[in-house]
Amino acid sequence: MASAEPKTAEPKTAEPKTPVRYLAEEDFRRFVPVQVVWEITLACDLKCLHCGSRAGHRRAAELTTAECLDVVRSLAALGTREVSLIGGEAYLRKDWTEIVRAVRSHGMYCAIQTGARNLTPERMRNAIDAGLNGIGVSLDGMAPLHDRVRNVPGSFNKALDTLRRARDAGLAISVNTQIGAETMDDLPELMDTIIGIGVKQWQIQLTVAMGNAVDNDGLLLQPHRLLQLMPLLARLYREGVARGLLMVVGNNIGYFGPYEQLWRGFGDELVHWSGCKAGQNVIALEADGTVKGCPSLATVGFAGGNVRDLTLEEIWHNSPEIHFGRLRSVEDLWGFCRTCYYADVCRAGCTWTSHSLLGVPGNNPYCHYRALELDKRGLRERVRKIRDAAKVSFAVGEFEIVTERVADGAVVSTSASQPRPRTDRGSAPSPREGRIPPRLRLCRSCNGYIKPEATACPHCGADIHAAAADYEEQRRQRAAMIAEIEQRLAALSEQARSG
Repeated sequence: MASAEPKTAEPKTAEPKTPVRYLAEEDFRRFVPVQVVWEITLACDLKCLHCGSRAGHRRAAELTTAECLDVVRSLAALGTREVSLIGGEAYLRKDWTEIVRAVRSHGMYCAIQTGARNLTPERMRNAIDAGLNGIGVSLDGMAPLHDRVRNVPGSFNKALDTLRRARDAGLAISVNTQIGAETMDDLPELMDTIIGIGVKQWQIQLTVAMGNAVDNDGLLLQPHRLLQLMPLLARLYREGVARGLLMVVGNNIGYFGPYEQLWRGFGDELVHWSGCKAGQNVIALEADGTVKGCPSLATVGFAGGNVRDLTLEEIWHNSPEIHFGRLRSVEDLWGFCRTCYYADVCRAGCTWTSHSLLGVPGNNPYCHYRALELDKRGLRERVRKIRDAAKVSFAVGEFEIVTERVADGAVVSTSASQPRPRTDRGSAPSPREGRIPPRLRLCRSCNGYIKPEATACPHCGADIHAAAADYEEQRRQRAAMIAEIEQRLAALSEQARSG
């Protein structure tokens, strides 16, 4: 799921210093839908080869203006703090600035996500006048790759022009990039380009096998290539921070490899992936009023109802299709994820990614830790399409995970041979109070995340307490050396002044 994280304030109205998407314990406990991603129309002026919603034409019976304003009021009542408007292209809906104005009138942060082909100066000016805070523009590589994937010549340059105009107008600007099979080579130059424009935030996510991406499955990055991607992203993250750009990874980038503390907590090692937030702190709407726990999830199986039939509050609090994340446990996992060390914390990562591939969540091959562990055994995974997707929005096909030996490519197993979780365990009621995410700590020997009670590292075998003591001693020695160097430099500076 991609959306612009609000890091800076819109000039006209002061925002809270704490980012609005920051989740406090009370948000977890009360299931507050802090972030909303709202598809307000499916009309689109691009023809993206990886579009999961197969956007292009308006949905039948999209919500009226009055219905949209009712939705805004309901979101405010539920405690929402951020609304990202998407499409299609949000600006192709005639009343989109009226929706922006309503969102802002309730004190909620409002951004749009866009391909930006026709976000004209007039449209942008009207949105700013309505109170728009930020804009996230999609760039999936440099011009040749981006224009080919977006399937419209010149779309890259139009996107850059929009970013420059938004920057000059004082909007918070960000870039969203989907990583597919061909994207890695473009990432360093793309980073240079967006830094040159003044972008301060860059969101990265993997292209997922849904909708048009199933038709064009050659666009998908193979899971074993995470071994090359993740070190590259870590290098770019560090370089970007030094140059004023923050890389924010989407929910299907991770999990628990050696760079986890970089992007989940932006250097705060106490923050790490703690499971899918769909239906817990995230809510989504389709343009016809269908409500889901995440904007990227399939409509079939994940739609909790429609705001024309039930209130948004009733759907959020009572619909079991929304509550899957609240109810998920290790018993819902299968394949590698079922026996993984991080099973109860991670819960198989991004639901959208795994369900779109396999038709059932709980087994996610797009995991850095998993790729590393398999590589230690001389194995790697790739995905292979076995069924196409229907020609409707958010349709999924079917893929299988093929595990093979790195040495000779011989197939060891496929996901088809793995037992899947039971789906007939009854309709358990949603818990009244949300789960506070568990907190892991780092092994100071290998930098891997470990459970609080661990005394020996399950990854490298180190004695946890001894490794921590060595780390603290080295940290103390470094601090003492830095202090001594600073004192000597200060003394030399004083001598130069007095001499």
